[in-house]
Amino acid sequence: MSGADFSHRNDVGGLFRAHYAWLCARLRRYLGASPSVEDIAAETFMQLLESPGLTPIREPRALLTTIAHRLIYQLWRRRNLERQHLDQLPAIDPLGGPSPEDLAQFSQALTHLDRTLDRLPGKVRATFLLSRVGGLTYPQIAAELGISQRSVSVYMTRSQALCAQHSANEPLNRLPLSRFPLNQRSA
Repeated sequence: MSGADFSHRNDVGGLFRAHYAWLCARLRRYLGASPSVEDIAAETFMQLLESPGLTPIREPRALLTTIAHRLIYQLWRRRNLERQHLDQLPAIDPLGGPSPEDLAQFSQALTHLDRTLDRLPGKVRATFLLSRVGGLTYPQIAAELGISQRSVSVYMTRSQALCAQHSANEPLNRLPLSRFPLNQRSA
């Protein structure tokens, strides 16, 4: 471990000791008594710890709040996606839906995929989501994001390579996906 890494780790450790309780209290205003409060606070500091070349932070609470809000939005987005999916299940297979084990495994796979996609830069991730979840064509995505169609193609190739890598390591590809339609629109 280099001196810079050790210094960075100590800086984040100091921020953790000074601001963890404050951040948890702030998150409770958004999430109530949810067990997610501590998870999001811890993940906030983990992201700080993993960020390379962190410069001295002048306003640590503002930075922590920004990171935590992004994590809250990701949590809400993930929960909405799961809720939408679960709401669609009775219409697809009213008699014999997936087992609770399949649902839990699918939920875990979605969470892991969401974390995988979070590693992509913003426009690459947005391109992938607009295509796969939003159902937009490449020209529509290019217009939406203000980029060229060639960029859309490059971004899709990049995101699909990451998803293929994810799929090879994820039990999701062993589930009967016909029972889990992610991009089917209601009739």
